[in-house]
Amino acid sequence: MDLRPSRPRRKRAIWPWLLAAFVAVLAWPYLREKRESILETALGPLPTPTATEVTALEHASLGDALFEEGKFDEAIAEYKRATEIDPSLSVAYARWGRILALRHKGEEAVRIAQRAVEIDAESAESQAIYGMTLDWNGQPLDAISACLKAIRIDPDLALGYAYLSEAYGDHGRVGQAREMAERAVGLDASCPLVRRNLGYVRELAGQYQDAIREYEAAIALNPKMAFIYLDLGRNYRALGEHEEAAYQFELATKVDPADPQAHDQLGWTYFSQGLYEMAISQLHNAVKVDPTYSAAVAHLGISYYMVHNYEEAIVHLEKAVELGADSEENYYTLGFAYTYLEQCDEAIQWFERALEVNPQCQVASQGIRYCQTQK
Repeated sequence: MDLRPSRPRRKRAIWPWLLAAFVAVLAWPYLREKRESILETALGPLPTPTATEVTALEHASLGDALFEEGKFDEAIAEYKRATEIDPSLSVAYARWGRILALRHKGEEAVRIAQRAVEIDAESAESQAIYGMTLDWNGQPLDAISACLKAIRIDPDLALGYAYLSEAYGDHGRVGQAREMAERAVGLDASCPLVRRNLGYVRELAGQYQDAIREYEAAIALNPKMAFIYLDLGRNYRALGEHEEAAYQFELATKVDPADPQAHDQLGWTYFSQGLYEMAISQLHNAVKVDPTYSAAVAHLGISYYMVHNYEEAIVHLEKAVELGADSEENYYTLGFAYTYLEQCDEAIQWFERALEVNPQCQVASQGIRYCQTQK
């Protein structure tokens, strides 16, 4: 047995390890660069990593998701990008066109949706949406033709029957509209657009309470569709329930602040209650969102007329006429605005334009007679 006392162990110094680690950290960028330089010498330049490209279908799918969220402008951007990547992707054009119609860009909506059916005339969805854009652009007969083609291609396409019902209704064929709308609901009662169009048919028939129930069912299925709140508000206004109508229009402005019609309809509801200053405020919001939305520009002009600000009334009403808002009301209101500013020569021209639209317009005739007595 070894009874010699053991020598105490010396502790290992830690600083050499720390120094080595520090040197390695400093040297790593140089060594990595040197390694890549050696590899490039042997193999040629190394490929630069690139981000994974998003496909056209992925952009279209993202557009669909944004549409369901009620983010229409963002959805348009995705559909547009999809068509840039793949110009043959017909469904992206169709769905892009549908949003343009909802955004009151009728001519552009038809042009984009038409591109979809030019690419693929056998796409039932594209034909149905093309029909919808035609109808929203004031072409119900053409819309009926497109929608009939859609349901011939796919007899089970609920949206085809829904858009056909809307076109029939706008053409005054309410019985056929009701039949098609009910068939659409029978095929897909869970689609908010289908339920919305059944509500629209009920509204055309003057069944406002029934229409409201369908619109509410549509909103329950997807509360992000601002234009359905507009439908609700319109029906409450038809029932004389102006406060409830204003509430629904205000909801629409919150769900989709970029929709000028929401601000316009809220403003026009205030107007109908005699709340002209509140009307002017909302109508300015509508024009700010879309300076080309002629209905809001005209309503703003008429509101200014009602508060006796004839100069502003003239500015906005003439702008509305330039944008295509041709109506006898706009014309004779312009006539009286000029009359109150003692500019009867200008006034008579507008009264005469009102009479061109409606030769029986008594208001315009009275304006002309008054101006003639001032000469």
